[in-house]
Amino acid sequence: MLDPDDLSPVLTSRDQAASPFLLLGDHAGRAIPRGLGGLGLAPGAMDGHIAWDIGVEGLGERLSASLDACFLRQTYSRLVIDCNRRPGAPGSIPAVSDGVAIPGNAALSAAEIRARTEEIYTPYQGAIAAMIEARKARGQPTVLLALHSFTPVMQGIPRPWRYGVLHRNDSPASRALLGLLRQTLGDQAGDNQPYALDETDNTIPLHAAANGLDYVELEVRQDLIEGPAGQDEAAALIGCLLPQVWAALTDGPADR
Repeated sequence: MLDPDDLSPVLTSRDQAASPFLLLGDHAGRAIPRGLGGLGLAPGAMDGHIAWDIGVEGLGERLSASLDACFLRQTYSRLVIDCNRRPGAPGSIPAVSDGVAIPGNAALSAAEIRARTEEIYTPYQGAIAAMIEARKARGQPTVLLALHSFTPVMQGIPRPWRYGVLHRNDSPASRALLGLLRQTLGDQAGDNQPYALDETDNTIPLHAAANGLDYVELEVRQDLIEGPAGQDEAAALIGCLLPQVWAALTDGPADR
């Protein structure tokens, strides 16, 4: 499916970085392979939230730089294949997203689904697994930090939270970050808001439990990080809090 001139499905910044936080961007990109003809969508559709997590790429790059943290992200749109869904699960390759029909995803053959899985999903998840193993081999601790963003309004329902920390009640890192965010933002920091981490999510459950890793799945409201100034502000806040999270986990000084 991917041509030689198509983008690699995975981009990695600072693969040898020292931070214990491994930043992940399941929906950071919005590219479409050339052979899929834009999925039959109007060009403007790729600017909206159905195509990607708005602002996550810029936020992740800023956190990567300020924390000296590896940032590993997907370059292709979640409309091609959603890497935060198990292959074959509902929404993995959506025919409709937030009321918008995706013509290029209608009536796909088994071979077409397999090609998207093997050429986009598998390399991305494989790169995460390989990075975790490389960090283990060099004795580097790892806390997964999956970065996502959410719309201020969904299906007519306002979402007032500025940040949301998603978890399964099994994550000290999530509890620590949520507590710190609430000290600053009060109830504008949501606990499993605007939704909870559950069986529909894929990346964190796939890699955290199997490797005995702690994690945070962080949601940021999209209007806060749609431009560079907002990304700078969010990165400054989160970049200040994450060393405190690590200190709480290790009961030692936060040197990063």
